[in-house]
Amino acid sequence: MFQKILIANRGEIALRVLRACKELGIQTVVVHSTADADAMHVRLADESVCIGPPPSRDSYLNIHQIVAACEITGADAVHPGYGFLSENAKFADILAAHNITFIGPSGDHIRIMGDKIEAKRTAKHLGIPVVPGSDGAVTEEKEARRIAGEIGYPVIIKASAGGGGRGMKVARSEADLVVALQTARSEAGAAFGDDAVYIEKYLEKPRHIEVQVFGDGAGRGVHFGERDCSLQRRHQKVWEEAPSPALNAEERAHIGGVCARAIADLGYSGAGTIEFLYENGEFYFIEMNTRLQVEHPVTEAITGIDLVHEQIRVASGGGLSMRQEEIRFQGHAIECRINAEDPRTFTPSPGTITHFHTPGGLGIRVDSGVYSGYKIPPYYDSLIGKLIVHGRNRVECMMRLRRALDEFVVDGIKTTLPLFRDLVGNADIANGEYDIHWLEKYLADKD
Repeated sequence: MFQKILIANRGEIALRVLRACKELGIQTVVVHSTADADAMHVRLADESVCIGPPPSRDSYLNIHQIVAACEITGADAVHPGYGFLSENAKFADILAAHNITFIGPSGDHIRIMGDKIEAKRTAKHLGIPVVPGSDGAVTEEKEARRIAGEIGYPVIIKASAGGGGRGMKVARSEADLVVALQTARSEAGAAFGDDAVYIEKYLEKPRHIEVQVFGDGAGRGVHFGERDCSLQRRHQKVWEEAPSPALNAEERAHIGGVCARAIADLGYSGAGTIEFLYENGEFYFIEMNTRLQVEHPVTEAITGIDLVHEQIRVASGGGLSMRQEEIRFQGHAIECRINAEDPRTFTPSPGTITHFHTPGGLGIRVDSGVYSGYKIPPYYDSLIGKLIVHGRNRVECMMRLRRALDEFVVDGIKTTLPLFRDLVGNADIANGEYDIHWLEKYLADKD
């Protein structure tokens, strides 16, 4: 087991990893920018190292500073959390060259899954169902017309190196295709420095289903069930739940088994999430995230397994702590992402939190790194906390969530709490009847 882990992140995920390390008796080091000097994870860590000024490129994305912090403090492993350098293959390679363990998959697996085209090819090879579309990057209009004609309109053009909706355009006819192709390539090049795009069949009303997987790097793989992440705004997840209200037991077992076998065959090590669009009983692979997800707590709630503990165990060479048949699923869990944003316009709302009171009681968990008097810096993601609620079934979970939202108080800034208080009273949400377009349509209708 590791002696000292450096946590290369900030906010609630840095605190989440820090707590797991303390429970395992591992010393902790956190890095921070000057803007985060008073952050909770900095206060609670055994050691902290300031690695630069507020901009991420000069601090949390500064690989050389982070490696130097490891060498100064004697950290023998790095947990990257999510975001920042968590899916940076170069970072994983550099750590390995310095004999520092990256708590995550190999740089090669990060590279494969970080390229959407190569990821799709790999998924298809591993027996994972994929969306019909191009086999590789599309650059010529003639080729784009041919592919779109074969799979049928509407089609969606996506950036190979992208995410978060950037470099993504829908074409509903051949007349739309040329403009969509040019626009997607331009956006992809500006956002990611790579204008490669590919074409897929556009599904009209799919759900976003993802499967949590783990591999030991030596040919064993397991799954921890699925999460439904269909409530999104601008391709950003807002509300996640497990299990999905849309799947039956047979579908759940089937897709979980497919993903576990694929991870084993890939020789993958650590945590990963295989994401799908789901429509009319069919699953279509869209991407794999080679890191811990923001929404991992809902999986922990229904399995009772600490996924960060498992990450650390696997990275240290201890292998998986359980077999697939030992993983039990109990009840239902929902996570709401609490952002420092105006709940109507979703514009960021940095500032000082004057009062912060979290809900409590059975089945309630709040992951947050903020506190009363904390000043939210304007430089980073607006997520300030996650409310996770667990119940014996979805009805109990929804009732408990309603109660917890009523207790949650954040004063001094605007947050998305009012949005969730609104959603828990909606009939479609109560019935689990929504798709990836539902939230944006709901918000547009309200305006």
